[in-house]
Amino acid sequence: MKKSYLRIGAILAIALVGFAAQAAGVDVHALALQNQSFITGMAMLGVMGEIDGSGILAALDKVEAKLVAMSEKAEGEFKTVGKTASDTKTALDAIGVEQRVLADRLLAVEQKATAAPAAAGITSWGEQFVKSARYADFAGGNLAKLRVEVKNSLVGSDTNVAPQRNAGIVAGASLPFSMESLLPSTTTGSNAIEFTKEASFTNNAAEASEGAAKGESALTWSLVNMPVSTVAHWIKISKQLAADAPALAAYVNTRMRYGVNQKVDTQLVVGDGVAPNISGTYDTGNFTAHGIADAALGATLKKFVLIRKVIAALYAAGYPADAIVLNPADWATMEIELLTTAAGQTLVNTSDAGVPRLFGVPVVQAIGMAADTFQVGRFSEAYMVYNREGVVVEMSDSDSDNFTKNLITLRAERRLALATEKPAAVRGGDLTPA
Repeated sequence: MKKSYLRIGAILAIALVGFAAQAAGVDVHALALQNQSFITGMAMLGVMGEIDGSGILAALDKVEAKLVAMSEKAEGEFKTVGKTASDTKTALDAIGVEQRVLADRLLAVEQKATAAPAAAGITSWGEQFVKSARYADFAGGNLAKLRVEVKNSLVGSDTNVAPQRNAGIVAGASLPFSMESLLPSTTTGSNAIEFTKEASFTNNAAEASEGAAKGESALTWSLVNMPVSTVAHWIKISKQLAADAPALAAYVNTRMRYGVNQKVDTQLVVGDGVAPNISGTYDTGNFTAHGIADAALGATLKKFVLIRKVIAALYAAGYPADAIVLNPADWATMEIELLTTAAGQTLVNTSDAGVPRLFGVPVVQAIGMAADTFQVGRFSEAYMVYNREGVVVEMSDSDSDNFTKNLITLRAERRLALATEKPAAVRGGDLTPA
């Protein structure tokens, strides 16, 4: 407030001195034309807001003091000799020069203040004054008076700028269901799968002379009962959300389905068969151990040599491999090993039309497969997925205290079983054997 009073006092003092100088015989209009920045500086003082600059305020005080002194001197000379001395006029000229410097400083401060990032695009009162269409005429002395209408500057804020709302929901991670895509499937109307499978076959077929006894072979069977497992989970949402945000409610429904299927995809590999778990492909008895020792793998690219030997053994047993199942980290390690081993570059092609392959056999990267383990085999003959129910999502407001709290419980569940029909068709075990 004190600063504002100082500026107002300075302007009034300048006006009084102008009147006194005119009365004393000084051509104030001509003086103004010779010192245009004087007028500009005073106009800037009148239209600018608060200026944070103690140096400029001090300069204003000095200008005010000089003007008062010159006013008194001019009045005294006029009373004494009837005119103003030439040195007084010279002093007034000097004040004009000083005022021009002050006006330049004021303009620099104003420009600096309006260049702040927070006020980008906002025109201050001072800028509106100097940028007005008739300011050039005034500064050039063609106008004795200038009137500029300034507008209030409005600054935007979060309260009056609406945010952009994008449609839809940004989804979370979504893994591919690699094992379920690999295995054949069918439907069932029962709560258990029961089948008879070959347990052993002793093949004693051989050449025989006429009249001689023929070789006797042997076959044994076993009855397998595989119960249907249930994979499920639930979540609660408000009844208002279900009614007011159908897109969000639909997204919750989709993620619940995904959660069930993701768990199923893992269980299809590592489920241990202990109720209520699924008996997965890597469960004991559901595949055949490869039985190859480290000594048989040579000195380099041992993982590749192991898998190739297993492919060959399966082919010889009547099960041409249709897939290799690896942990994603192991597959990455193997590909990198090929890239850094000159000899490996001519052994295999790790991709065919975008499908990972090893020795021409598709590679399936399964999250459920533990690190440093693998399986190779004819999966299309070895296993069958029996779907009792697909993923079913049900809603209820009668769960617990849902009714009193306006909540809805969403439950997603799926019922299925994995039957291993030919464990000899798949071989696997440690990727780094002892």
